[in-house]
Amino acid sequence: MKISAKNFRVRRGDAVNLRKWPTIIDPVYKSKQHYQELLQEHVAHLSALQQLLYASDSYAVLLIFQAMDAAGKDGVIKHVMSGVNPQGCQVFSYSHPSSAELQHDFLWRTTRDLPQRGRIGIFNRSYYEEVLIVRVHPAILGGERLPDNLLDEKTVWQDRYRSIVHLEKHLHSNGTRIIKFYLHLSKEEQRKRFLQRIVEPEKNWKFSLADVEGRKFWKQYMKAYEKCLSATSTRDAPWYVVPADDKENARLIVSHIILDMLERLKLAYPKTSAERRQELQSIRKQLAKSEC
Repeated sequence: MKISAKNFRVRRGDAVNLRKWPTIIDPVYKSKQHYQELLQEHVAHLSALQQLLYASDSYAVLLIFQAMDAAGKDGVIKHVMSGVNPQGCQVFSYSHPSSAELQHDFLWRTTRDLPQRGRIGIFNRSYYEEVLIVRVHPAILGGERLPDNLLDEKTVWQDRYRSIVHLEKHLHSNGTRIIKFYLHLSKEEQRKRFLQRIVEPEKNWKFSLADVEGRKFWKQYMKAYEKCLSATSTRDAPWYVVPADDKENARLIVSHIILDMLERLKLAYPKTSAERRQELQSIRKQLAKSEC
């Protein structure tokens, strides 16, 4: 199977029904060895493009990962970004807001971590938690210290979608390119991965009772994701629904989509001016003399 980014992209205005989006597809790779070869090709290409991104210093890239527990977000980030220079990339993970963060609007804590020009920023979960977990557990909204008139269930989510879309439009207009990935895991595959975390001692640390509690709200989470993806996938900041039951396949799809976006930027190293070339030649002569 050849990867085509458009097959996973949520088109602007589409009403998403996740039951119609597969959690597993025919693999891109023919064997484990072939997977490793393809991944290494993608990683090497991404490393070269990241160097161009850093040198050109005009665009920033923001990658957002959202998913149910055990969908493989950490693994995707670890494997796909393994060849990227750490100086040009930062990963941020977000859990429950601190008391200081609750004193600000829901976008504040993530806005502080946006990537600067020439860098890649990765959000492992993000401001989208505020229209996902908070929507499934509305009691959390009550602890965010908002005025009572802003807590109307009929309007609060649409207001937040609007704020997110406006933020992402603003970022795009200022040179930040955003790709959003929803790793689409089946409930049965999640069950298998949870059992694996219990059976294998080295994975015990990944598992908690809270993970099992989350499964009780599976349908509510799927509805929340459907509404979120439908409302916030735009031309400039699209969502990609990536089948995640096959971890290796998911990594190859994600890396291909990132590469596709970076290639479309047509990045190039800064041109050297005549004055700069003259300066470099002068330095070269000085260095040549110092060798004698």
